[in-house]
Amino acid sequence: MTPLQAGAIAESIDLAGIGVSIASFVVGFVVVLLFGRLAFVPGVRRVLDARGFDDAVVSLAGSVANAVVWVGALAIALTVAGYGTFLSAFAVFGSAVALAVGFAAQDLLGNFVAGVFILKDKPFQVGDWIEWNGQSGRVENIDLRVSRVRTFDNERVTVPNGELANNAVTNPVAYETLRQKFVFGIGYDDDIDLATDIIVEAAEAHAEILEDPGPSVRLVELGDSAVGLQSRWWIDDPDRGDFVRVRSEYVRTVKDRFDDAGIDMPYVHRELTGSIETIEAVAEDSDADLEESNTDVDA
Repeated sequence: MTPLQAGAIAESIDLAGIGVSIASFVVGFVVVLLFGRLAFVPGVRRVLDARGFDDAVVSLAGSVANAVVWVGALAIALTVAGYGTFLSAFAVFGSAVALAVGFAAQDLLGNFVAGVFILKDKPFQVGDWIEWNGQSGRVENIDLRVSRVRTFDNERVTVPNGELANNAVTNPVAYETLRQKFVFGIGYDDDIDLATDIIVEAAEAHAEILEDPGPSVRLVELGDSAVGLQSRWWIDDPDRGDFVRVRSEYVRTVKDRFDDAGIDMPYVHRELTGSIETIEAVAEDSDADLEESNTDVDA
């Protein structure tokens, strides 16, 4: 066999090997991709749906599963085609990139994870009135990264989900009823029993204050200038607008009835202590100090 013939045979063998590798790559890639698209991704969606996850979470999981299928198909196809070394190098490079991205976007990723838990656990829903970190408002939208809250001053607050997931959030409208409290101050000489009757009767007369549970009054404070009587009442289908209106109407009714009954609602008295010097006295003291200073200089 001549060298020319041997080279031709070797070249044909190499081409055949390349052809086999390409065919193996294509077959492996297509098989894994079809399996993932037809079985894996739908299976992930069905499992999350069965567990009651929100549609946004299911959609995100489907997208992630789809990306996993493409990466898996590429990895398996390269392995079947005999390019394991290239795959190992690519995996090391991808791990380094993922680590760098993870450090750079840890807050962003944390908000995404928090958003998933908010959508799954449902501590609040769109339309609920919530309170957190001294702020309050009505939830307008819950995304995977942020939630948008409309304050009662008609301002929009965009809150990272991590802040809502890692701090206490009060949801006053989570249940069908809500208890409210208000402290009425009366004078020490006023009749506590009469004031209590007025407070309870005013609550019972209001159409939107529940009879069951009924209103109640407790003596909670003996202040510097007033006796504190705390009224507790319940409202149905709590909404902040209704709560503020009912509270205002109720408190005003009690105030009017206290006035009719001669019950005082005293304001806080403050006793001031110390001394006050007039401008003239300060000026005279300054002149005296100046004259004494001049005398010392002349001496």
